Amino acid sequence: MSKTNTILALDAAGASCSVAVWKEGAIRAQGGEAMARGQSERLVPMMEEVMAEAGLDYAQVDVIAVTCGPGGFTGVRIGLAAAQGLSIALARPLVGVSNFEALAASVPEAPPGCRLVAAIESKREEVYIQVFDAPEPGEVANATGPGAAVPEDDLAEILPAGSLLLVGDGAVRAAAALRAAGREVALAPDPGPCIAAFAAGLAAARPLPGAGSRLPRPIYLRGADVTLPDGRKIQAPGYASGRI
Repeated sequence: MSKTNTILALDAAGASCSVAVWKEGAIRAQGGEAMARGQSERLVPMMEEVMAEAGLDYAQVDVIAVTCGPGGFTGVRIGLAAAQGLSIALARPLVGVSNFEALAASVPEAPPGCRLVAAIESKREEVYIQVFDAPEPGEVANATGPGAAVPEDDLAEILPAGSLLLVGDGAVRAAAALRAAGREVALAPDPGPCIAAFAAGLAAARPLPGAGSRLPRPIYLRGADVTLPDGRKIQAPGYASGRI
């Protein structure tokens, strides 16, 4: 993607709502608020505020970027729907970024020899996690495997051996479970609520999707809770056994 592209990035997937504008190689304006719910009411007004701060109108945007999850089912859909609507209305390309990737991008560097773990709160017994190689200064962290929804009691067995650096709103809970199992872990600085800013930076480094490319799809990692006619509740498995 050209460094001159102006990117409007949106995030409503997790426990916050945020918008950022990337222009000429840097974030020009951003806004973010922590919120458990209410992203549908806040996202569009926040877009207006951030665009005004950047001194831009929507016709000057070259690319739309959006986080795809994992996170709350409703929030993921809100962000994707808003981004797809903008992409269609403006006839601009749409780039998807996972929330794992955005969290990993918020960590500028990690101690040598450790692995970076992006941990997202599921508000259930599982934690959403993905493992990345520790980034070198100025480099983007690379995922070593897929994301997964892992019960906190299984984290010590599932995560790779060695020291771990955790980031994300699920990091504190995951760290407590790992320490109880004797694992060496540390917490990265809180990236704050403006996850869209990190998504924008990642989108800027990616090639533009070509004509006919598939639209970004939501990342869910766990099945929706379903109540059967007899009252039983079922849920699709969230992860496969083995290290990730």
